[in-house]
Amino acid sequence: MTIDVAFTPAGLGKDEVAGRAVFVIDILRATTVVCAALHHGAKGVIPVGSVEDAIKMAQVLGPAQVVLAGERQGLPIAGFGLGNSPLEMVPPAVDGKTIVMTTTNGTGALLATSGAAAVYLAAAVNLTVAGAQLRQAVAAGLPVVIVCAGREGRFGIDDAYAAGRLALEGLGDPRRVPGDLPDATVAAIDLARRYGSSWRRPLRQSAAGRHLKALGMAGDVDRSAEQDRYPVLPQFVDRRVVAAPVP
Repeated sequence: MTIDVAFTPAGLGKDEVAGRAVFVIDILRATTVVCAALHHGAKGVIPVGSVEDAIKMAQVLGPAQVVLAGERQGLPIAGFGLGNSPLEMVPPAVDGKTIVMTTTNGTGALLATSGAAAVYLAAAVNLTVAGAQLRQAVAAGLPVVIVCAGREGRFGIDDAYAAGRLALEGLGDPRRVPGDLPDATVAAIDLARRYGSSWRRPLRQSAAGRHLKALGMAGDVDRSAEQDRYPVLPQFVDRRVVAAPVP
């Protein structure tokens, strides 16, 4: 069994993801937001690397069915229809729409997974279905890597804790952790065990959580801590994220 964890996508090369099932986590907030959008009827989400790329993509697709969404340093981007808050991803805003999205950390982590056998998005809000998909990948003999978006290229407690929770969910029995797991996976699991089952504490104590609170977005942190709130399985395929069948 191979379940690895990358605490940031920095330096993540094709060899680290090639042929693997990849689970990308940016719990505060991109992967949470994508889950919310798909749960509320969005046709898909197209991640791009820059504001300029987002605008160009929207022009190519046509404005009628496209919504621009994203943030920089936590704040909504001027001229975009939506920011990067799960609270914004309600049916009137996203149902039937394609969302073109760029964020400070999460979309970059997704774009770093080129060459993977399959790419899924995970967060607290879809933990059970993401964990079931991870178990399927392991049962099929696929090596797994959980990629944390981190915070501006650095370790983030919020994503690392989520990686530990996802790894435990994927293992099936948290009491029986294999002794041959990579060090990063062991560290993520130990972090998850240290904080326990409550998502709010590690998310609120993380640098990302504190930053959002300072911006008046504590509600986003609390929504991101609601386990299985949006039980969808986002899959990144053909340059867009769509809802895959739930295992």
